[in-house]
Amino acid sequence: MIKMSENEKTPAEMRILTAEPEQARYIRKKSSAKSAFISIAALAVAAAYQLPPEKLKTVTDTLQCSVSAVSMMSAKLDTLSGSELTAFFGRAFPVRNTNESSETAYTNIDLVKMRENDILMLSEGSRRMPSSANEEAFSADFLPPPEADDSTSYPESFSTDRKVTAICYESGQGENYIDLTKGGQIRNVTLLTSEEIRSEVSELPDFRIKLNAPENEPQILIMHTHTTESYQSAADVGADPVCRTTDSKKNMTAVGNAMADVFEKEGIRVIHDTTVHDHPSYNGSYDRSRETVSAILEKYPSIKIVLDVHRDAIERESGDIIAPTAVINGKSCAQVMIISGCDDGTMDMPDFRQNLRTAALFQQYMEMSFKGLTRPVLFDYRSYNQDMTHGSLLIEVGGHGNTLDEAVYAGELAAKGISEAIKSELSAEE
Repeated sequence: MIKMSENEKTPAEMRILTAEPEQARYIRKKSSAKSAFISIAALAVAAAYQLPPEKLKTVTDTLQCSVSAVSMMSAKLDTLSGSELTAFFGRAFPVRNTNESSETAYTNIDLVKMRENDILMLSEGSRRMPSSANEEAFSADFLPPPEADDSTSYPESFSTDRKVTAICYESGQGENYIDLTKGGQIRNVTLLTSEEIRSEVSELPDFRIKLNAPENEPQILIMHTHTTESYQSAADVGADPVCRTTDSKKNMTAVGNAMADVFEKEGIRVIHDTTVHDHPSYNGSYDRSRETVSAILEKYPSIKIVLDVHRDAIERESGDIIAPTAVINGKSCAQVMIISGCDDGTMDMPDFRQNLRTAALFQQYMEMSFKGLTRPVLFDYRSYNQDMTHGSLLIEVGGHGNTLDEAVYAGELAAKGISEAIKSELSAEE
């Protein structure tokens, strides 16, 4: 295994999640009056017309088309791209799909057994920034003013009075959820039909992986755009958890190391790049990670798969934290979610379907090998530099409510499932 490294960082969590029993809302905090007006108007329409669940999808699609058209005509809509507004409105009126949630063992933390609205299946920690070009526009409200000292401006912990609830996300129900043949699901929040997606993922991606390749021919690159994302330690449970750290033994580097070790043991050559792209400045993280990946791909053209490994951040309006958790082989494990981006015609991702095929394949083998490990693949209008290979995916390993041990264990299991997918379906012929 080839290891690479560089610098460091620490920012604040970026999303506000609001989940109500009957009407789920996903509202992005924004100081802009226009954005606030749009948010309030969207929610008001849903309430005023008392829309039944079966009508919400129609309204969603109508709003998506309208917002895309408006964004193209007005350059003053807070610099948001059509895809970003589409993503926002697509969640303002979600189809009322419901996920069964089950209680899991979680030491010293109050548990709730409940039916979670499918809004909690979204990756709050994925930053909802379809392209790094608009990153500053989306994060401006959460970053320090220009004159602030970047090295000390980001909080590294959340308050002790926020309850952490372990929730096991199971299969979603509704037309947006697509069952995969061998196990697992895709959650489709794009305008592609379920039939189109089923047809696409019935095919394998167009690359193959060489097993037991020479060390100078790595096949997989593991990296982290938000390297400083971190978890609770065992001592943090019920105390004052840390959500960001530059300590590589506690942040995403630790999860990446666990995954890389598994791939190597399975005969799949890997590079784990530990460059810190989100410190001292959060802005431009995806630009910097793109430069890193580009340089590595140029040096090692043998790489077919790029895994950008993150952790999620799921919260309720109250501020309580959700830890996506399963019990596998008698051991508590963070749940894993793949994000595969879709191009709305403005994102320069003409081959996004190849990435979706890769995501579906990995999802099936992870879930088939370790039932309960995965949350549905999120297929959405996002970029995350996924145009760079046909195997470029973002993987959320647990959330900021999970423990580091749960996340490392999840990384190991995810890598085992992906390895099985590669050896069974993508192995290059000798």
